[in-house]
Amino acid sequence: MKRNTYELIAPCHFGMEAVLKREILDLGYEISAVDNGKVTFIADAEGICRANIFLRTTERILLKTAEFRAETFDELFEGVKAVPWDEYIPENGKFWVAKASSVSSKLFSPSDIQRIVKKAMVESLKKTYHTDWFAEDGAEYPLRISIRKDIVTVGLDTTGVSLHKRGYRKFTAPAPLTETLAAAILLLSPWKRDRVLVDPFCGSGTIPIEAAMIAKNIAPGMNRSFLAENWTNLIPKKEWYEVGQEAMDLVEDDAETVIQGYDVDAEVLKMARANAELAGVEKQIHFQQRDILNFRSPKKYGFVITNPPYGERLSSRDEMSALYRTIGNIIDENETWSFFLLSGFEDAQRAIGKKAAKNRKIYNGMMKTYLYQYMGLKPPKHRHNANGGNDGKETHFCDE
Repeated sequence: MKRNTYELIAPCHFGMEAVLKREILDLGYEISAVDNGKVTFIADAEGICRANIFLRTTERILLKTAEFRAETFDELFEGVKAVPWDEYIPENGKFWVAKASSVSSKLFSPSDIQRIVKKAMVESLKKTYHTDWFAEDGAEYPLRISIRKDIVTVGLDTTGVSLHKRGYRKFTAPAPLTETLAAAILLLSPWKRDRVLVDPFCGSGTIPIEAAMIAKNIAPGMNRSFLAENWTNLIPKKEWYEVGQEAMDLVEDDAETVIQGYDVDAEVLKMARANAELAGVEKQIHFQQRDILNFRSPKKYGFVITNPPYGERLSSRDEMSALYRTIGNIIDENETWSFFLLSGFEDAQRAIGKKAAKNRKIYNGMMKTYLYQYMGLKPPKHRHNANGGNDGKETHFCDE
């Protein structure tokens, strides 16, 4: 029997589309489009389950039901009404427009867009189900409407609560980094679980915890629920069970890795340890109360991947400049270490005292931040002779 396929939309942080695209390809799905802040791909019902459970860098998975041009509310109404909604929503389904957004379009009022879309859906379903009233006491089918340059995209939200909420972060420090952005930074870097990782500003532990989950191959959505689990008209319950079982089977409890999280605040470290335990990675992370001034490691090679304070936990520009000068000194003193710094401090490079090898703009919500990448030397690689033996010479290579 041929399985129905859908076009799914995975939104992400602006600037992290390439990371999400690679994740989707690694899951085995075909990419249909990559736009600012989202990746669209083709998958079946099982793919909806797998995308929700396995993808680390998307905020939610939307089932795309329509895309059309609309410059007037009449065109919006007719475009939505033309969708065969009975293929998605059962007669007792609860449906509403959870969010509407508009950029560079003639239709710009979110409340009016929501009202028109709901009205058009009701008119469509009234004809299909031959009724003038819907109980809406069944499973929930929230919609998200995006209008960009007068192109309307209609998507059913399969996720519910945003995917950055893995379920482990019960305790948070000021200015926490989202789990999805932390994972994206890690996946963007060349870090692998056999390399040392240090976050000297770990706060409530998000970067070390996400790293440990990657090291243990723990699927980010393994311990939470999703709205579409109740969409039995589209996704059989066994699909969720089988994908959940697949995720459990892939966990590597004995994975060896060296991940460390430091912070000067003893209270936030308590939160970090509690969160790590909830995530099931407390054995993979060593948390320690330590100032960045005391950064040192017995390991010659490693990665610092961190989100230094840039406003929320520092009170003045002078304090920030002093902190980033300290970071610059540490980079200079550790030439075999690679540093990935996510910061919204616009003078970060100047204070650090050297230009980053790469500088990627990333929007953390509405805040413009930059990922500064200072690449260190790789561990030595042994050259092999023609017979497959080692000639005893060592060479250092720089990361790409």
